[in-house]
Amino acid sequence: MDIHLVFCSCPDPATANRLASTVVEERLAACASVLPGMHSVYRWQGAVEHADEVLLLAKAPADRSPALVARLQALHPYELPEVVAVQAAAGLPGYLGWVVDATRD
Repeated sequence: MDIHLVFCSCPDPATANRLASTVVEERLAACASVLPGMHSVYRWQGAVEHADEVLLLAKAPADRSPALVARLQALHPYELPEVVAVQAAAGLPGYLGWVVDATRD
């Protein structure tokens, strides 16, 4: 089973929770975890920026990833949100099957 982990930095817990609820309710992700306490350092528009953020980690089948990424971008308050998907190399077969089943109608 081809499962993706989709990482999305959010400005605050409320945004991360709103995005997580939306993508799970819309069956774009089986699960979305909200991980607080992240500090990001990045270059934006020629300056080095520092920001306290919250990480959203969504689990989805690979065939849902394009729609998931598009939805996160559409709902996100940042001009250019960090949305990165990586393929899960392995996992508990029952869990991976659940990720697929939970995103189907």
